[in-house]
Amino acid sequence: MLTSVSLLAACSGPPRNEGGAVTDVHLTASTPPARGEIDSFSWAVYAEPPTLDYTVAFDYPQNTVLSNVCESLMRWTPALTTEPGLAQKASNPTPTTWVYDLRPGVRFHDGKEMTADDVVFSLGRQTDPDNAAAWAQVFQNVASVTKTGPLQVTVELKKPDSQFPQYMATAAGVVASRAGVEAAGKDYGTTGGLACTGPFTLGTWNKGQSIELDRFDGYWGTKAKSKKAVFRFMTDPSARTNAMLSGEVDGGYLIPTESYARLRSAGIGALYFGEGLSTVNVNITDMKGPLGDVRVRRALSLALDRTGFVKAGLGGAGTVTNSLTTRAAWAAAPERTLKTAFDGLPPTGQDIAKAKALVEEAGATGKTLTVATSSIGQDVSLLATAVQAAGTQIGLDIRLKTIAPNAFTALFTDPQAREGIDMFPLTYYDSITDPLDLLQNFKTGAYMNFAGHSDAEYDRLVDQATAAYPTEQRMDIEAKLQRHAAEQLLWIPVAEWPTALFMNKRITGAPTTISYMYHPWAADVGAAQ
Repeated sequence: MLTSVSLLAACSGPPRNEGGAVTDVHLTASTPPARGEIDSFSWAVYAEPPTLDYTVAFDYPQNTVLSNVCESLMRWTPALTTEPGLAQKASNPTPTTWVYDLRPGVRFHDGKEMTADDVVFSLGRQTDPDNAAAWAQVFQNVASVTKTGPLQVTVELKKPDSQFPQYMATAAGVVASRAGVEAAGKDYGTTGGLACTGPFTLGTWNKGQSIELDRFDGYWGTKAKSKKAVFRFMTDPSARTNAMLSGEVDGGYLIPTESYARLRSAGIGALYFGEGLSTVNVNITDMKGPLGDVRVRRALSLALDRTGFVKAGLGGAGTVTNSLTTRAAWAAAPERTLKTAFDGLPPTGQDIAKAKALVEEAGATGKTLTVATSSIGQDVSLLATAVQAAGTQIGLDIRLKTIAPNAFTALFTDPQAREGIDMFPLTYYDSITDPLDLLQNFKTGAYMNFAGHSDAEYDRLVDQATAAYPTEQRMDIEAKLQRHAAEQLLWIPVAEWPTALFMNKRITGAPTTISYMYHPWAADVGAAQ
C-alpha cells in the first residue's frame, strides 16, 4: 500500500541536523529479544489515525497501532513470510475455494469466544459499500464467505486468485466481534474498544495527543511483555527526534531521515534498518495535462538527481532505483524472470539535454505542473523540491502546493484533495511479499490508479497473474507487467528505502522489517536489561 536533483539550497521541510547521512546501512530482521517485562513504553507516530476501523487501515499511523489490537486470519512474520494467525490452517481444495479452520478458544477483548460467525461478519464489512473500505479491491473476486462449521469458514472465489490468501495476513483479514462492532455502530474505530483478539486492548484515546494500549491478559498467544504501550502523535519531524533524544518517547518507526546520523551517534539507543519492501516514487495523479504525454514523464525521470535525493532526502539509507518494485519482492523468482523484470529499465542517471529535448518535442516547454509537498518528512519535502528543480532545468514550470501532515493521507482517499495536483511524492510499501501488490495499481479502475491509466493488455496480464497460483509462473507474468509500467512511467521510481527503527537503551524486541504493519510487534517489546 502507501505513505507518503540538484537539491536547492533553500529546500522545504525541516532543516537537516548536523552529522550528515549514514553510510553503513545493514539490514536486520529483528532486534535483540527482550529480557523481561516492563510497565510501559512510549512510541512516536507522525500523525493521529483518523480511525482505527480495520476496513480503512491502509496507512502507517493506523496500522502501527492496530496491528497490536486486531488480528487477521493469517499473520505476516518479521521475515516477511506468512504463517497461521487466527486461522490455524488454510487449505485450497479447489482453485476457487479457500477453507479457514479457526483456532479454538480464542477470546475477544470482551471475553466472548471467536466463532465462524464473527469471521463471516468481519470479512463482509470489507465489501460493504457503506464502509468505503480501502481493502475492497482484495475482495473483488470473492463470490461468498460462509460458515461451514462452528470454527470453519469457506471462501468461494469467482475465479482463481493468488493474491487473496496472501492478503488474509493484512488488515483485510482482520476478525472482530460482530456483537462489539454492531454495538459501537457508526462510532466503531473512533471511540470505545475495537472488539478484537490481539495482545493489547484499546485504552485511553486522548484526541490530538496519544493512544494508550493496555495488555490483554486473556490473549490466546504469548502475552505482551509490556503492560501498556503509549503512542504519541508528533507531526513535526524535529519534535519526534528531540523526543527520542530526551527520552520522552522510547522509540519509533519511520525515523526522520535527517535524524539518522544524529540518533545513531547520540549513544542513548540504537538505530536499526530492516527490509521495507518500499519504493519512493513520484505518483502521477493527472494525465489530462502535460503529463499525459509519456515524453514529459520520461523527461522528468531523466532530469531527477536520484543520487542527490537519496543522500539528502533519505539520509543516505536508500538505494537509487529504476524499478517500481523492490528486489526483495522478487525473492522467489528465478534468474530468467529477474532479467526480464529488471534488465533494460529506463536509466537512473541524469541526462538534462535529452530531457529538455523531450519536453520541447512534446510541446510542453513553459507548461505549469503542480506537485504536492509536506513537512511530514524529508522523503516527501525534498523529493517535491527535487522534482521542481528537475523541471526548472528542462523548461517546465513546476509549482509546490504544501499539504499539512495530518491532511497528507487524504491524497490517497479523497479525489477532491488531489484537485489541481499533477503529482506527489509517494513511498509505497508492499502489504504482501509479491510484486503484484504494487503492479496491480495500474489496472483500470484500481484503488490507487489516480491518473486513470487504462490499457486492455495490461489489465489482461494482471488478471492472468492473479489467477496463477504457482509462484514462478505468476512472476513470469509480473515481469511483463513491470516492463510495461516502467516504459509508460505510470509512476516515476526514485529509490528503494529500508524501514528505520530507533529504540533507546531501556527497551528492545521490536522487528525491524515492514512486518510491523500487520504483526503484533509491540507484544515483543520489553526490558533491554
